[in-house]
Formats: sequence, structure tokens, C-alpha cells
Amino acid sequence: MEMEELAKLAQGQALTVDPAVFQQLGTITRLLHDTMEQLGVMPKLQVATDGLPDARSRLTYIADKTANAANKVLNSVDQAKHEHEAIASATRELAAKLTADPVRAVASGAVMNFVTEVEGKTAKIDQHLTDIMMAQDFHDLTGQVVKKVVQLTSDLEDSLVKLLVQVVPPDQREKVSQEVLQGPVVNPEGRVDVVQNQSEVDDLLASLGF
Repeated sequence: MEMEELAKLAQGQALTVDPAVFQQLGTITRLLHDTMEQLGVMPKLQVATDGLPDARSRLTYIADKTANAANKVLNSVDQAKHEHEAIASATRELAAKLTADPVRAVASGAVMNFVTEVEGKTAKIDQHLTDIMMAQDFHDLTGQVVKKVVQLTSDLEDSLVKLLVQVVPPDQREKVSQEVLQGPVVNPEGRVDVVQNQSEVDDLLASLGF
């Protein structure tokens, strides 16, 4: 329905809607509004998610953060492997010198040079490992965003299913079990007569022609 049609409908005769249906629609609207608002203003996420207006942008944000973290890890691993290979090469070189002439190797400073080089390389490797660890900081922020988006979709679906069950047309009600038509229960665990999972939601929608 276009906006012009909605405007004409609003100016025309009001639709007769069951109060319970109106209440459910209002609840869904409030749920969606409040959840999306929380996604934008939660203190811990305010800085990290500034400028992300909706769930789609937030999922893009998560993908970007994950990709950046993966790139940082791969780069740090490559650099650490390079430093490790340099240490291995220097070790082989020193071993050859010590085998050929131990006294000369020590006198020439080769041993001390090796020690100094290894110390510097290990410090760099340690920094790379620290970078890898720090790259994992995205988990906390993206995890919170994911949970909020998932909870939003779950709550929205649950509310829509409840509304759908309440407004099933008389000629369609026989297609749905009477237990389901009674509406969701607070504790569905262990019950076989209520909508509990995605497959049952799919079955309910299919039985109603959706």
C-alpha cells in the first residue's frame, strides 16, 4: 500500500479493529522502536556503533570489524613467522661458525651479535602476539550487537506469531490445531501443543497460506 493510499484511508472511514489486535500491533511497534533505540544508545556501544542507524548497518559493522580483526591477525602471524625464520637462520649460521672454529666465533663477537639479534627478534614476536590478542577485542562489542539484533528478530517474530494466531479467519481456523490457537504459553518446554521453534512457525504459516 502506497503512502497516498494510507493517507486516504486515514481520512476516510476508520477500520473496525478488535481492541486486542490494536493492542498487539501497538505492542509490536513499541517493541521494535525501543529495541532499535537501545541498539543506538547503550553506553558501552555508543562510541563503537556511532552512526549506525539500523540493524542492517550494524550487521555490516560486525562484518567489517571481523574482517579487520582477521586481517590484523594474518598480518601479525606473517610478520612473526618472518622474525622466527630470521632467528632460525641466525642460529644455523652461528652453529656453523662454532663448529668450524669456536674460539674465533667467540672472539669475533658472533655469539654476542647472535644474542642481541635474538633478543630483538623475540621482542618483535612478543609484540606481534600482543597485536593478535588485541585484535580479538571486537568479540565483546560485536557480540553485544549480535545478541541485540537476534533478540529483536526473535521477539518481533514471536509477537507477530501471537498476533497471527489471534486473528486467524474463521474459515482458516480448522487448519490450525486448537491448542496452537489458544496462544503461546509462558513455559513451552516439554509441551507438544504450542509453537516452540522455527519449524513449527513455518508449519503454522504454511497452514494459513503464507
